[in-house]
Amino acid sequence: MADELVIAGKSFTSRLMTGTGKHRSSGDLAASVESSGTQIITVAIGRLNLDDLNEKTLLDEIDWDNFQILPNTAGSKDADQAVWTAKLAREVTGSDWIKLEVIPDPKFLLPDPVGTFEAAKTLIAEGFNVLPYIHADPVLAARLEDIGCVTVMPLGSPIGSGRGVLTTEEIQIIIEQSSVPVVVDAGLGVPSDAAHVMELGADAVLVNTAIAQAKNPGLMGEAFKLGVEAGRKAYLAGRIPPRDTAVASSPTEGVPMAAS
Repeated sequence: MADELVIAGKSFTSRLMTGTGKHRSSGDLAASVESSGTQIITVAIGRLNLDDLNEKTLLDEIDWDNFQILPNTAGSKDADQAVWTAKLAREVTGSDWIKLEVIPDPKFLLPDPVGTFEAAKTLIAEGFNVLPYIHADPVLAARLEDIGCVTVMPLGSPIGSGRGVLTTEEIQIIIEQSSVPVVVDAGLGVPSDAAHVMELGADAVLVNTAIAQAKNPGLMGEAFKLGVEAGRKAYLAGRIPPRDTAVASSPTEGVPMAAS
């Protein structure tokens, strides 16, 4: 049986979600999307010219019939703004999927837990499939699952920082307690970061800056694809338990001992 990622009743073979922001050119975007094998792509509604939706952007390089579009509420500073942006996104894209971001502080870009919870309740009641971006807070993750979010998306480290996974212990708790997919989002810098959280049991990762701003986005997209696949296979295979002492990998029984 195929090992598929299932979100809101939809199945995907790729566990790497990617973003569309920060690419230097349409060629870079197209190359990274193709090489990454992604099937779920985020797009910030704030990047679109809502006065002229026919205006060409980098997003026109993507054939949206081949992907699950995941609009996000990037730029929303409070719950009300996030709800308004989500409704606008549904009108523009026709998608009832929304990556919920409520970020009041533009310096550190850390998500507001209270605003996120409030917005999630409202959006779920209005028929959205909500994928909330949160700090790696196990209590908040459980509450969001309880009210009907279809995933939880804890950060590894601050958005765009490339600092890797600074929240390993909290992510482990979230994975252990969650019944919905856990998608590690933000701060991943290299494919080994993705492999690390997938080895822990995360269901997917979302990567934007680390691919978009790489010297070769196409090659980095492929590298993240392989990192995600390796981490997932390692998790399914089951790692050996760590030990405090060495254990010989070669047999010692029956081996003659040198005379003293």
